[in-house]
Amino acid sequence: MTNEARDNWDLHWASYTAAAERNPAQQYRHRIIGRLLKRFGCYGAARILDIGSGQGDLAVALRQEFPDSEIAGLELSETGVRASAQKVPDARFLVCDLLQPPQDLGLRGWAQFATCSEVLEHLDDPGLLLRNASHYLAPGAMLVVTVPGGPKSQFDLHIGHRRHYTPGELRARLEECGFEVVLATTAGFPFFNLYRMVVILRGRRLIQDVDSSNQTGSRGLAGLVMVLFRRLFAVNMLGSRWGWQTVAVGRLQKH
Repeated sequence: MTNEARDNWDLHWASYTAAAERNPAQQYRHRIIGRLLKRFGCYGAARILDIGSGQGDLAVALRQEFPDSEIAGLELSETGVRASAQKVPDARFLVCDLLQPPQDLGLRGWAQFATCSEVLEHLDDPGLLLRNASHYLAPGAMLVVTVPGGPKSQFDLHIGHRRHYTPGELRARLEECGFEVVLATTAGFPFFNLYRMVVILRGRRLIQDVDSSNQTGSRGLAGLVMVLFRRLFAVNMLGSRWGWQTVAVGRLQKH
């Protein structure tokens, strides 16, 4: 696959949206994000920005968790923005390339809270995205970030993962971009790790398993694995040093 194809999120969302919606790992991350937003003061009519909002699944979870909040999402993919607007019609979703200088989107200094879930691992220069995204955050805004840890799978490489992060690496990246890091840890031990191991062992076959255009592949196996782990993820640990999900929370310092 060419570098251009691995970063084509209009193509990826067209192929993998259905699988992403069912993915227990994604649902597990969303629960962690909701818990951390509450821990650090998100309630009532808070303004929440989803940085790299994808096809809107995190925004759906945020709307359910914070029904009185204002939600906005910034996303490179037009396909993702259209899907998100259908899922959460009372939120704002905007096509935005956060690797380019900040645009006048009517959101300067808007967000009190922000999320950035499974985005930074796709970037050669994640610091550039974080610095540009800060344009849309109020001073003191809390940012919850999730990125993968542990080894990469063939599917990760297929969708453009550049690197996976330890808590220390994620902490350093946030600090150099103007955030005071108040939490940097791992999550997911033991069953998230086991799920990831299944994904890794499946190799390139997983790409066909989860492709919505594939009518002959072994998607039944992928679906069975998702159902099995959905319940097991309820007992994963947050804060164990062995987890393969990396999580951090940072407070934006004054510009």
